[in-house]
Amino acid sequence: MRAVLVVNPEATSTSPAGRDVLSHALAGAVKLELVETRYRGHAADTGARATVEGHDLVVVHGGDGTVNEVVNGMLRTEVSAGARRPSLAVIPGGSANVFAGALGIPRTPIEATHHLLRALERESGRWIGLGRANGRWFTFNAGVGIDADVVAEVERRRERGRRVTPWLYASVALGCYLRGIHRRPLLTVHPDTEDPVSGVHAAMISNADPWTYLGSRPVHTNPETSFDSGIGVFALRSMLPHYVSRHVAQMLRDRAKPHGKTLFRRANLGTLRVVCQEPLRVQIDGDSLGELSVIDFESVPNALHVVE
Repeated sequence: MRAVLVVNPEATSTSPAGRDVLSHALAGAVKLELVETRYRGHAADTGARATVEGHDLVVVHGGDGTVNEVVNGMLRTEVSAGARRPSLAVIPGGSANVFAGALGIPRTPIEATHHLLRALERESGRWIGLGRANGRWFTFNAGVGIDADVVAEVERRRERGRRVTPWLYASVALGCYLRGIHRRPLLTVHPDTEDPVSGVHAAMISNADPWTYLGSRPVHTNPETSFDSGIGVFALRSMLPHYVSRHVAQMLRDRAKPHGKTLFRRANLGTLRVVCQEPLRVQIDGDSLGELSVIDFESVPNALHVVE
């Protein structure tokens, strides 16, 4: 089996020692090529090249952003008739590792490596569905509005040298919320099976559960959503504190399903359009797409084969 190991050396939980241990362990099971990312888009280019060259497996050791890049590189590349795209495997190396968590992969790199080696020995894997936003693939979530503002601000602080932690996300989220509490709603969401819903402040689209993690604690916006179903939407129609605090508490419960008169929530959608009265920030898998006015989301079943 030919495999490429993509390592993001700038990711929160990666290190040269960890990279060496991981590559040594994998080299005993596969014919391995190691690639350390050096520029934005390098992971996507590596995923595309691995697909063109007919590799069997791409292993990503990095955060959700690196995983997203690799997936987009793999899936943007045409394959010849009868050929198969590489499978994907993930060794968590970021701060949240939401995609890996949704797949049930252990959170520590050493445990995840042992998990992967056992899966390769058993030839264990499955096909999962993914989402797309204006043609860009996402693995677990996307959002329009406040969560995209949070992603952009955290990235700005990270570039200035701040370490990304759950508490940084929480403090930035609180600041973004307080700045936007009195803004008028600018979004209309168009589910594929219902009439449009207007007066929306923020829309969170999920391809899996949980939506994200607060440290090790999962945050649930659409508990019914999975890699085997369509996408889900969680749309806030009020930013008043008592409504928002109620929904936050619901999202942090293990078994609760968020609900309320100011919340529009649906699961298992095939398509969803979000229209903004003025351009708003959009994020996918924790990576900012910039400001957009119309975003078309879609669910694509059986888009990617993963080793787990």
